[in-house]
Amino acid sequence: MPKLYGKTYTKHDLLQRVGDISQLGGVERFQLHEGLEQGVEGVRFRTGTGLSFDVLLSRGMDISTTEYQGVPLVWRSPTGRVAPTYYDPRNTGWLRSFHGGMLVTCGLTSVGSPSEDSGEELGLHGRISNIPASNTHVGGCWQDDDYLMWAEGQMKQAVVFGENLILHRRVEAKLGENRFFVHDRVKNLGFTTTPHMLLYHINLGFPLVDPETDLLLPSIEVTPRDQEAERDLQDFAKITEPQPAYQEKVYYHQMGQDAQGFTYVAVINRRLDDGLGIYLKYKKSQLPQFVQWKMFGQGTYVLGLEPANCFVEGRALERERGTLHYLQPQQERHYDLEIGVLTCSSEIDRIKERVADCK
Repeated sequence: MPKLYGKTYTKHDLLQRVGDISQLGGVERFQLHEGLEQGVEGVRFRTGTGLSFDVLLSRGMDISTTEYQGVPLVWRSPTGRVAPTYYDPRNTGWLRSFHGGMLVTCGLTSVGSPSEDSGEELGLHGRISNIPASNTHVGGCWQDDDYLMWAEGQMKQAVVFGENLILHRRVEAKLGENRFFVHDRVKNLGFTTTPHMLLYHINLGFPLVDPETDLLLPSIEVTPRDQEAERDLQDFAKITEPQPAYQEKVYYHQMGQDAQGFTYVAVINRRLDDGLGIYLKYKKSQLPQFVQWKMFGQGTYVLGLEPANCFVEGRALERERGTLHYLQPQQERHYDLEIGVLTCSSEIDRIKERVADCK
């Protein structure tokens, strides 16, 4: 049953009080109409608690703007939500359409630095974030006393003489809850074995992220990506003020998991109201790697949380290391994320216990 405005209601209770459920929350489609964003289609979720977020159907069903009671939770880049028409796959051209937001998907066959692998030129972070969804279905319905809302669709990454992959994504939330779920299925529709790299690029920003913010990671081992990160290794969890000429720092974490195989990560700012935070829950068996991105520059002030099945130095190095994942012909893999907002001390304390339980 939805808990709204400090009280729990049945379906009957709520429908007596409103003309349409959209008075309280729900999903609605929208389309952007200006500049490089022209034609981008999206879906806005409102859960009735003050949580709202946008799923971009035109951009791999990634999640852009995310707010809680008017407070922004994520970093938005200066590019805007660029239409896929303008995607530049060469080298680091991906950065010209990297909009930030709650979730940007990287993959499906390459992630990380540009590289050349098996004669193929691979740009930064792959293509999937710039592929529009097809067969989309957006809606909401009652399931007993719960009102469920969703958006689903599929993105096909295919080329003649190469990969033929499809990502089916369903994003769902419930009225009265401060969380949402991302359920992905990636399938190899082809008849050849295909490299498979996948990373979920979660981009948290001000005011959630500031020097008073705590990053909680059940990290068993931390490895810096390069010398720049190594210089700051002892302070990998420290958040600073925005700095001029800041150089990004990337860390690889070997994460713990609880008895059910789940890993929890949290970012908490107790200065905001009674405390405000974001938590991430996922299965380590699905996403065995975890990448932390520290980028505290002026204007590019963002903390990245990135569960993945790979590292971020490019596919050629992944193959050389022997860590490259593959999808066999007709093989399918599932990935599930839960992302929620922490709004009070009791919720924060419970998540801290969950993080501590990951060993």
